[in-house]
Amino acid sequence: MSQLLRARRVLTELGWFEDHQLRIESGIITAIEPIPVGITSRDAELLCPAYIDTHVHGGAGVDVMDDAPDVLDTLAIHKAREGVGAFLPTTVTAPLEAIHGALMRIARRTRSGGPGAQVLGSYLEGPYFTPQNKGAHPPELFRELDITELNALIEVSQNTLRVVALAPEKPGAIQAIRHLKQHGLRVMLGHSAATYDQTLAAFDAGADGLVHCYNGMTGLHHREPGMVGAGLTDKRAWLELIADGHHVHPGAMRLCCCCAKDRVVLITDAMQAAGMPDGGYTLCGEEVCMQNGVVRTATGGLAGSTLSLDAAVRNMVEHAGITAEDAIHMASLHPARLLGIDNQLGSLASGKHATLIALDGGLHLQRIWIQGQALPL
Repeated sequence: MSQLLRARRVLTELGWFEDHQLRIESGIITAIEPIPVGITSRDAELLCPAYIDTHVHGGAGVDVMDDAPDVLDTLAIHKAREGVGAFLPTTVTAPLEAIHGALMRIARRTRSGGPGAQVLGSYLEGPYFTPQNKGAHPPELFRELDITELNALIEVSQNTLRVVALAPEKPGAIQAIRHLKQHGLRVMLGHSAATYDQTLAAFDAGADGLVHCYNGMTGLHHREPGMVGAGLTDKRAWLELIADGHHVHPGAMRLCCCCAKDRVVLITDAMQAAGMPDGGYTLCGEEVCMQNGVVRTATGGLAGSTLSLDAAVRNMVEHAGITAEDAIHMASLHPARLLGIDNQLGSLASGKHATLIALDGGLHLQRIWIQGQALPL
């Protein structure tokens, strides 16, 4: 099937192309070229790569850990409505059998496909954390790192497990990082009390970056730069960022851009309350409450977010003072590079999947295409 999409501006890795069109054949971009003189119609103000949410627990009333039919379909449709073309359903700390069940369900959905955004595989967040920065994770379910156990998780996931998060100061963490990297997985560091030096040692072993930078880790101090300092200054580190203005102050968002603009990966860390009204919900088996879009535990701690990725992009432009081009790359090209799939997704170029979005001048979503197929919003 042949398609032609025309826009006033098309975003590529080389920047914005004015008055260009995309030729699409069977879901693949075959050319990006100037619109011929005399053609005045346009399909979009802005054509951009669809976003990739590498870290999301739920939304639209469903949770990735729910063992119920159509959970991942519901979430995939919800994500597409915020401009997300692909995502990683993310687990939480839970009994091992519950985690196995979630990984198996994600594996089936990854292989079968379905409506909405593409499921790329799974992201394991927990149980390999330490209690000091537990967030909403139940510390009584934290586990020690064990290579045999990690192999079982990879096997249960049918090799669709993409990312493992862990605390780098745990016994055996360095060995575990090296083992996971040998199996082609990405390793992110978080929910941890690691020092600056411990974090650098994990990067030396192959760890890829920080889980939701600033949140759930040792902060920046001038005599102990902590995990945040290691992530900001080590050019090997990708930095997940929840740009909702609640998890991270706008000044800290700007600091990330000053130190690591090319290494920021915007995530939502969204939970089941995303896209839902205020009220009571659950996360990690705990009752939580959403008020004015902010979810907290009974003790007042933040419990995931209700952020949408398109809002995160707009927030970065407004609060961090970066260009729309840079903000969009943080939600598309950077996550694709982190996952090693930037040969297929993450930017608009000949030979890549036609997974893209149309935005208006205010960066609000107008349309989305997944591999050339337009989806209803």
